[in-house]
Amino acid sequence: MTIYWRVLVLLVVLFAPLPSYTHEVRPAYLELRELPSGEFAVLWKTPMRGEMRLALSPVFSASVENVTPVATRTRGGAAIQTWRISTKQTLRGQALRIQGLDATMTDTLVRIEFTDGTDWLRRLTPQEPAATIPARQSQWSVATEYLKLGVEHILLGVDHLLFVLALVLIAIDWKRLLGTITAFTLSHSCTLAAATLGWVRVPVPPVEAVIALSIVFVAAEIIRGRNGREGLYARAPWIVAFIFGLLHGFGFAGALSQVGLPTGNIPMALLFFNIGVEVGQLLFIAVVLGVIWLIRRVRFRFPRWSGLIPPYAIGGVAMFWVFQRIAAF
Repeated sequence: MTIYWRVLVLLVVLFAPLPSYTHEVRPAYLELRELPSGEFAVLWKTPMRGEMRLALSPVFSASVENVTPVATRTRGGAAIQTWRISTKQTLRGQALRIQGLDATMTDTLVRIEFTDGTDWLRRLTPQEPAATIPARQSQWSVATEYLKLGVEHILLGVDHLLFVLALVLIAIDWKRLLGTITAFTLSHSCTLAAATLGWVRVPVPPVEAVIALSIVFVAAEIIRGRNGREGLYARAPWIVAFIFGLLHGFGFAGALSQVGLPTGNIPMALLFFNIGVEVGQLLFIAVVLGVIWLIRRVRFRFPRWSGLIPPYAIGGVAMFWVFQRIAAF
């Protein structure tokens, strides 16, 4: 019982500053789509701090002219700007720099789609704010970028991590944990693929609210178990993990839809994004299990009721998300 309280204390220390931190590292997004006329339609999305957007701007080594005025709107804590540009030189082989990126804590995801069906995807960071647009992007570079995106999404997705944490806390032994995590992985992989490929369409806001509700449910099941009342999850954890995993897959697909998939490498990009999610998930589980193992070596007695603190904390945070996300509909 007391082991879970000590795990929670450590996780609170680690994750307490996370909301403000993730606000700072929300990525910017630059998309250029080549039109039949040879012009490029530009979509430039930058995070905002209050009423001000981050002072970032894309700069090309080629001579670029704005064909239309820049239209700006705000949505979801970001400034979204759209306009068209033209260039006398091809963008292939040109350098792209995100001016001001080196002075921030955020990344910029760049995607350029050409009329021949090829596209280029690259993440620019404060350490590497510039890159050269290649003649054609290799499949390996696509795989690498989407793998990184998958790992980052799960590690910065606090709601998904809390759900996985609840799965770990409720598992009695490693066999049950393995079966539960496997069921969760299989289910969210199915809905991630189905939603990303357009086979199933589900509105994102209700999905995000139900994902938070799924965390509340699992937290309640942990409490029932602590009080000696075995619930559905305790009897068949893999079934519950599979059902809720379907919802989490839609959440992953919503994040991936904001980035998009490269036209010529959709299967590979989808596969490696999902692999990245699994890698990040396994890393998190390994850290939690490692912390539990270390704490078990420290002999310190807490009251029996302290074992209820983690599920109540997890459920309380998740219930706050439920109301917050419903209010955002």
